Amino acid sequence: MSQPGPRPDPQPESQHYFTAAPATPDERRELTVELAGRPVTVTTARGVFSGDRLDKGTAVLLPLVEPDEATGDVLDLGCGWGPIALTLALLRPHQRVHAVDVNERALDLLRRNASRLGLTVRASLPDDVDPDLVFAEIWSNPPIRIGKEALHELLLRWLPRLAPGGVAHLVVQKNLGSDSLHAWLGSGVLPGTTTTRTTTSKGFRVLSVRRAA
Repeated sequence: MSQPGPRPDPQPESQHYFTAAPATPDERRELTVELAGRPVTVTTARGVFSGDRLDKGTAVLLPLVEPDEATGDVLDLGCGWGPIALTLALLRPHQRVHAVDVNERALDLLRRNASRLGLTVRASLPDDVDPDLVFAEIWSNPPIRIGKEALHELLLRWLPRLAPGGVAHLVVQKNLGSDSLHAWLGSGVLPGTTTTRTTTSKGFRVLSVRRAA
């Protein structure tokens, strides 16, 4: 007789992106990951994106974040428990790091992780971000699995908020549509921008969307 397999997660990971209050138990755990070139201990939980590890796509994106003494505002779009925002705050001490997510559990985790590391990150629900704020950079491992229409709506909401000369870096798995997303971004939907492939690694591509100065 075959043995029963593991019980499925009652809330699939794809639902976490647009779930304000996850239905899964808020079971928190300690996780040691490498951010900004050093090991750090963070708190993660079920019910948030990649709550048990550093996602492979995010791991491809993070080495592109370089130390910078510049000022200005930068954004982690779809922050989860915060690996991108925390890396930005560690390497960019003079920039104001913002992070948005619709998942309130994720925002709470990020705030706690930033506090634990002595960092300042402005973690907010999307509607709570100052509508007049523009960003020198946007970094994102965007939620591809929410579907093309919802993904396009998300990017059309935030990418136009790049400051002149600003750039957005998006990491997308090759077999989940990175090439079609590249073509869409370059089709004229974002006037005044150009999209290039910055890097390809481990089945992921990083697309960089730059706004004209």
